[in-house]
Amino acid sequence: MDTRTGLPVVGMVGGGQLARMTHQAAIALGQSLKVLAASPEDGAARVAADVEIGAHTDLAALRTFAKGCDVVTFDHEHVPGEHIRALAAEGITVYPPADALHFAQDKQAMRERLADLGAPAPRWAPVHTAADVAAFAAEVGWPVVAKATRGGYDGKGVWVLPDAAAAGALVATGTALIVEERMPLRRELAVMVARSPHGQVAAYPVVETVQRDGVCVEVVAPAPDLPQERAVAAQRLAIDVAGALGVVGVLAVELFETADGLYVNELAMRPHNSGHWSIEGSRTSQFEQHLRAVLDYPMGDTALTAPVVVMANVLGGPDGGRSIDERLHHLFAADPGAKVHLYGKGVRPGRKIGHVTVLGDDLATVRARAARAARWLQEGTA
Repeated sequence: MDTRTGLPVVGMVGGGQLARMTHQAAIALGQSLKVLAASPEDGAARVAADVEIGAHTDLAALRTFAKGCDVVTFDHEHVPGEHIRALAAEGITVYPPADALHFAQDKQAMRERLADLGAPAPRWAPVHTAADVAAFAAEVGWPVVAKATRGGYDGKGVWVLPDAAAAGALVATGTALIVEERMPLRRELAVMVARSPHGQVAAYPVVETVQRDGVCVEVVAPAPDLPQERAVAAQRLAIDVAGALGVVGVLAVELFETADGLYVNELAMRPHNSGHWSIEGSRTSQFEQHLRAVLDYPMGDTALTAPVVVMANVLGGPDGGRSIDERLHHLFAADPGAKVHLYGKGVRPGRKIGHVTVLGDDLATVRARAARAARWLQEGTA
């Protein structure tokens, strides 16, 4: 507890952009988020007042960091489960708990648990040899999608295998894998929900996510032309998964939409790129909602603040960011309504360095404005 304010202290392991934006939300709640960063140059470490430097894989560093925290949470899913369990055994409140986070850390465990719950998912199988992959492909057809069971994010750790030769080359790397059928997609959707320790839940509108080269480039809220019954089914599915897994905090459920319905693609138990639009686009941002959830505060209103909200990710351009200040000047002059969030990261081509959010009434117009703003910040071209 902060003796000056009488308010609880939240510690977040990880100092990236998710911690940076959670810190911004914490300020309005009277807090300065306590951050365990890997480096003083991490995005959150450059803005938060209470920062410790240490590795998320170092139990001693985690123990030291947790002192004085009322609750510890995460901006990524890479903290070893045994460390989280050790902290909990020592009386430290950690959310989400290790038993829940396990299903976001291990894709095989996730698929097995979702199957137990009867959640719709692509056909899949664990594989150990190229022959295993070929046998699976004989059932579902080539190409198949291979995923590293642990450690993948933002398109990393995912491979589309066109044939047995590609499968053999990947298996030879020794990566622990599962394989999934390649779904006949209409599009990709996502739904964010938040759950408190006492089981209160809040669901955000279902959004459409647009991927390019394995990286999300655009999020549209609400998902255009999504029938109400399907939207409600997606929210209900996410709420049921959060409850069954014992999630505390926000949960992102990434979905495939096909002609036959919705299928679960991935889970993330932390603030997520598919929810960044909520900073301006929802009455309560996902970052504030995550804090409310882990502190067991009542959930905030998730209603949209405009009929259409579009978030476009800003990727690093070819000039290494040397002209980004000049581009901000031009963008703000051209579109005063565009809201820019930069993450304080070094710029390199293709790296996610920020996002832009635009609100309005007309989908085509809002979408074009967001894409133009992101392209201008990346390349300096409209």
